[in-house]
Amino acid sequence: MVARSHPPLIEVPLFPLPAVLFPAGKLQLRIFEPRYIDLVRECTRYGTGFGVCLILQGQETGAPAVPAAIGTMAHIHDFNTDESGLLGIMATGGRRFRVARSRARSDGLLRGEVEIWPDEPTVEVPVEFALLQSILERLIETMAPHWRDAPRAAYEDASWLGLRLAELLPLDVAEQQGMLELTDPLLRLAELRDILPRFQKA
Repeated sequence: MVARSHPPLIEVPLFPLPAVLFPAGKLQLRIFEPRYIDLVRECTRYGTGFGVCLILQGQETGAPAVPAAIGTMAHIHDFNTDESGLLGIMATGGRRFRVARSRARSDGLLRGEVEIWPDEPTVEVPVEFALLQSILERLIETMAPHWRDAPRAAYEDASWLGLRLAELLPLDVAEQQGMLELTDPLLRLAELRDILPRFQKA
């Protein structure tokens, strides 16, 4: 019997946040702590990304927070400086990962050995989820203009549709984390469909 091989672990800096980043999602951050300035410097110098994980315990600043085990890689694509001189970055979500081990440096920056998850399979949206496509179109029109030029084919991709709904619907962060951790795009759509009546009553 051949032993099943596991994907190799890679080491990445981790940035715990009180929010969930989804694959292809957009992230804007203001950087002021020295440990995170070092993180940005490392990523730009080597062309690498950093891992974003939801904070389970603790806070974004101060002592190292306890991050969720499942997160999303973030890749910086733009910088800016605000009126107060703080560094701002804009990043895009990449692949998801699972943290196998993590450690805190002396300055509090977390580093994790992570297993990168493969992309979800491309699955066509079944007809019973057509309502979700219409809802996403309305959400994008009012809340996410950067997605207005998304091709029609994207709305037919169950993974893309579910991830965009999970980031735009008013879910709490625990629910968003649950959606991130799902690996079946049709199950994600089914769970989102079952949640919808909660918002329609408002």
